[in-house]
Formats: sequence, C-alpha cells, structure tokens
Amino acid sequence: MQIEESELILNADGSIYHLNLLPEDISDTIFLVGDPDRVEEVSRYFDTVEVRKQKREFVTHTGFIGKKRLTCISTGIGTDNIDIVLTELDALVNIDLQTRKIKEDLTALNFIRIGTCGSLQNDIEIDTFLASEYAIGLDGLLGFYNFEVSAEDMQFLEPILPIVKNLGVHPVIIKGSEILLNTVARDMRKGVTLTNSGFYGPQGRSVRITPKDKNYIDELSKVELPGGRKFTNMEMETSGIYGMSKLLGHHALSCNAILANRVSGTFSKDPHKTTDRLIQYVLGKVAAGS
Repeated sequence: MQIEESELILNADGSIYHLNLLPEDISDTIFLVGDPDRVEEVSRYFDTVEVRKQKREFVTHTGFIGKKRLTCISTGIGTDNIDIVLTELDALVNIDLQTRKIKEDLTALNFIRIGTCGSLQNDIEIDTFLASEYAIGLDGLLGFYNFEVSAEDMQFLEPILPIVKNLGVHPVIIKGSEILLNTVARDMRKGVTLTNSGFYGPQGRSVRITPKDKNYIDELSKVELPGGRKFTNMEMETSGIYGMSKLLGHHALSCNAILANRVSGTFSKDPHKTTDRLIQYVLGKVAAGS
C-alpha cells in the first residue's frame, strides 16, 4: 500500500521532510545527541566526514572511523522530537521513497544516545557514566501508539502509579537492547531511567511557577523496584528512543554522563570534559566492534 503524501512528507529533492536526508546519507549505526553543537564534538573523532547536513535543530554528520561508517544526528530536546527523528530515520531505510511503499526486507538500525542527565541516588557520583537498562516514560509519547507493557514489566510500574496518578501521566516501561547493553555498555553502571516531558515543572523544579507536586521526584527516588533496583537518573529522551525503537524493530541504548545530583543539589565542575570523555568512550567501543 502506498503511503500518502500528507503522511510521509518529502522535500523537493526527495529528502525526508524534517531531517533533510536521503537514504544514502546515513549509516546503520546512529549516535543521537540532543544539542546540535554536540554533533561536531562527536564527528571530530571520525577519521573522515562525508556528509554534513542541517535543517532546523537537526544536524547530521556521517563519516568513518577506520572502515566503520557512523552517523551522528542531533534530536533537540524532548520525546516529541524523538518521534520525528526516529520515524524519519526508519523511513529512510525501510520505505522506498520513490514508490512510497514499505520494503519487504526491513533493516534494523542501532541507535545509541550520548547524553547527559541528573542522578536520583546519592551513591551515583557526578561525572560518572550510566547506561539505561530500562526507561520509564512519564512523557506521554507512546500513548499515541499501540504500545503494550507486559505483565512482567508492569511490576516496575505498580509502585509508582499511586505517586503519579494526580499528574495525568500514564507511565510506560521499555528495556534497552540486550545486544548493545552487553557490548557498548558492558563496563558501565546500569540503571533505570525516568524520562520526563519537561525540564522545570515535570522534574519538580520551581522558578516562577510552582509544580502541582514538587516532591514527586523525591518520592520516586525512594521507591524499591523489582530486583532491588531504584530509579537512578532522569532526563528527557530515553523512553522515546527505546519505545519507538521497539515498535519499529531497531536496537537502542542510552548512555548518559551524570552532570547533576538531585539529592545533594550538586553539579559537575567541568560538564564539557565529562561529556567529551563519554563521547570518546562510546565511540571507542563501537569502532572496536566490542
């Protein structure tokens, strides 16, 4: 069945609408970063860069480390942008843009987020790295899709439902790619990541407007999850990346540098250095094929 023009929008040159990319512009391993400026911080470690494109906040660089072709793209902030980026990247490899038909043989991409976040536990030190074994979404994106949570995974959600019931959110939980967790993130601390829909009120911050429930993040950080786990960190993209990847048949991993500790109220003295160390770590693992 042909996908209508209003559903899959292309630019005059045949590129996908928001990202301004053609199928040949991307590799099958894609680093996702929020900040457009961070794309250059990643690609400067490539041996060569063959593609440089930008439209709006979406910056894309594709190049090589050795013989491995890699892509880095900025998503901007939030799961609303993740919906755009992952849908359009999937379309580049799994839809024939000429005929507007889904291909018979589908391609699974590897999405690796290189991001920053705040920790929710005292024992997770600032400037360390953490990979999301699970993501719990409080953002609402996956509620627009037919996304089902298994009975086993519901055990993670049951303890938090009473805490968030008055906020109008419907939490979901998604596990990261076992393959990427066991290779790229093998030596990283693993955690359970909360993904929020905003930076201020949704994360319990007060500036000039007081959130409906300023303390719910503190309450969530104390919850004991199955297996003795606790919520480890909080950010704004991971559940969207994991959920969309699961629905579309891709592999996803979120690696984050801990820049803030919400319990102690402290922040990294050199966030750029910490983020750069994470970039080099992840690139090294991927380039080595480990």
